[in-house]
Amino acid sequence: MSIDSVPSPSQFAPPTAGAVSYNEISRSRREAQTAAPAPAGSLMPAIEVENLRKVFYISKKDPGLAGAVKALFRPRFDEKVAVDGISLRVEPGEMVGYIGVNGAGKSTTIKMLTGVLVPTGGTVRVLGRDPHRDRVANARDVGVVFGQRSQMWWDLALVESLNLIAKIYEIPAARYRELLDEFAATLELNELLSVPIRNMSLGQKMRAELAATLIHEPKVVYLDEPTIGLDLIVKERIRDFIKEQNRTRGTTVILTTHDLGDIEELCQRVIIIDAGHIIFDGPISTIKDRFGKYREITFEVAAGAARLELPAGADVIAAEPRTLALRFDRTQTTASQVAAAVMSQVDVRDFSLAEPDLSAIVKQIYNGALQEEAAA
Repeated sequence: MSIDSVPSPSQFAPPTAGAVSYNEISRSRREAQTAAPAPAGSLMPAIEVENLRKVFYISKKDPGLAGAVKALFRPRFDEKVAVDGISLRVEPGEMVGYIGVNGAGKSTTIKMLTGVLVPTGGTVRVLGRDPHRDRVANARDVGVVFGQRSQMWWDLALVESLNLIAKIYEIPAARYRELLDEFAATLELNELLSVPIRNMSLGQKMRAELAATLIHEPKVVYLDEPTIGLDLIVKERIRDFIKEQNRTRGTTVILTTHDLGDIEELCQRVIIIDAGHIIFDGPISTIKDRFGKYREITFEVAAGAARLELPAGADVIAAEPRTLALRFDRTQTTASQVAAAVMSQVDVRDFSLAEPDLSAIVKQIYNGALQEEAAA
């Protein structure tokens, strides 16, 4: 079928309820209906973690055949602590950024939250369930997007993958048609429904992955680098889609990414992990207030001034014939004082104030800003 001849989403044959029995998923669906984790309207958190710990045991052996035989009878192991006693609580409907450098423990935490890994110690509850012990039931209510891995069938057209996922989760046919129409319109998937996944660009695949992840209306979604490698237009479209799902359905979102623009656009709260420990957990506004000491203010001027008298803590960082950029320490002066001082000496046509950059602040924290603050 050519792309030009693709029918509307509702014309694709939707799944029939019960048409395919997928053993554990189907059975767990019935069990979950009779053993709900909490009553409606309860104050149960979406995610609750206490002293969570994960240790990997890495085999050590000497080189050669003798080393292999020795390791067989007297195995030795090195301990690698990936997550070391973290505790956190995420309320229903929250969007939380979970960030850290490579190897900090982000992916290991997400794998324990989804039930893929068994914790070495501590407790974890997702929607009232133990994700590992109730792994299949947990899978019904969560969705996961990995930016560099696909959950869809490589050689199948997108709509066929979505049909299979809808059958696995036993989505009623009418509801599936509604969701397919909605996602196709919002994510601009109409022309991609008949295209095999292998033939899609990176941005197209990511939009398709989001549809596949949210088609069963999960209550909790884990997004691991959802905009990696994407251009600005596709990033903005995906961010808007995630915001809309959170606003209309109350979806809880855990976002792990190195793109702090995603965090600032989507999340009000950020958790920073380093070497398996949570080193910051709080609102983005708080982290900016605590560590965003400097702000920048840029003026569009009619003509430059040879020398400016500025308040203490303010410095000129760039001076062009029609533009003047200053940086000031907010603990010593204010934006209004800086603006007033400049306007009294230069003809100002316009000016703009730049808030602290989150990426620079996070870099400060990893470089020891928390320890310096504690010692002060």
